[in-house]
Amino acid sequence: MTDTTDDAAAPGDEAREALAAELSGLLGDALVESHIEAGENLWLRVEVEHWQAVMAALRDAGFAYFGFLSAIDWTDAPEGRYEDTEFDAAGVGTDDDESASATAAETVRRGGGETRFQLLAQLHSPARHAAVLIKADLSDVDGVPASVPSIIDIFAGADWHEREAHEMFGIVFDGHPNLEHIYLPTEFEGHPLRKDFPLLARSVKPWPGVVDIEEIPPELEAQLEAEVMAEFEASGAGA
Repeated sequence: MTDTTDDAAAPGDEAREALAAELSGLLGDALVESHIEAGENLWLRVEVEHWQAVMAALRDAGFAYFGFLSAIDWTDAPEGRYEDTEFDAAGVGTDDDESASATAAETVRRGGGETRFQLLAQLHSPARHAAVLIKADLSDVDGVPASVPSIIDIFAGADWHEREAHEMFGIVFDGHPNLEHIYLPTEFEGHPLRKDFPLLARSVKPWPGVVDIEEIPPELEAQLEAEVMAEFEASGAGA
């Protein structure tokens, strides 16, 4: 197990350091590495084949409140940013923009490896007033992520979360009895949260919320300013 805790961030978060050491002993070889974000989070990266066993061990250790389960697809969308327009293109591709994106990606990847897909979940311990974020790297074959054992027998609240991850990313949760769609029609093909899913509607019309901005003619602008000033003076506010 590798401890990726940033030494510069460690002071002031002795509680998470102690918890990381305790859970490292509990999980043993199932734990790949941990990371402490001081004052914020404790990340645990585990072997995906131990996903179910890790969840059971953490529940028995007091992390009995299930927060959420989801997944990440780290690949870049082949078409790039759909929402680029004449209004925001100036800020795209600059050194500052690329640096900010790299920093954001590094921050989010904490506690994770280099695979395209990652599974993640959050568990809470009400008694400890603490939470842990658990990640597992998912291998994929031709863009299809590997299957994972279901944890609904451990946390019943994971039911809909696993269904959503299956619907949106195509992850199969072995042992789940009802991996049916929640949001999409039953006959819908594809998984919309995979980065290579073609969102054709974005290619044929502007991104929702992007509108044409027309300049106000100078004569109309002067008229509006005069009317506003007249109302302001008539109200006595300018006295």
